Amino acid sequence: MHQQIKDLGASWVRDLLRESRLGHLATCNRSRVPHVVPICYVFHEGAIYSSIDEKPKRREPEDLRRVINVRANPNVCVIIDHYEENWSQLRFIIIHGKAEVIQSGEEHQQAIAQLKKKYPQYRSMSLQTRPVIKISPTRIKTWNSDIESRHTKKMK
Repeated sequence: MHQQIKDLGASWVRDLLRESRLGHLATCNRSRVPHVVPICYVFHEGAIYSSIDEKPKRREPEDLRRVINVRANPNVCVIIDHYEENWSQLRFIIIHGKAEVIQSGEEHQQAIAQLKKKYPQYRSMSLQTRPVIKISPTRIKTWNSDIESRHTKKMK
């Protein structure tokens, strides 16, 4: 999938995916009731990874709504956007994909390493035993104020 995302062409898409500090993850339960949360994420090897980190939460990681929802319904959506008062600078990426919860293994450890590289706050957290949500894109829609840069790409 990494190569397909590169094929989107616009460098601003890759830059926004890599440089943005915040995304919003939308999940749905089995009854299709939506739930949206802000996430710290990293784009690595064609997928998006987000850790269930140590920031204070009301529940244990496995009991968080996003984790329960992903396990019940892997269809998710992530939006990454850039806002400025000068609306000629607006842009966003909407990524539809299949999510899974990764608990351990090489991919889990690589995701944690990449997240710690991007977010200095994670370097003091013990994330090795915490779940990571992996999102494999199935469709990506991009938009910015330049009409020539707008795309929808269905992933294979």
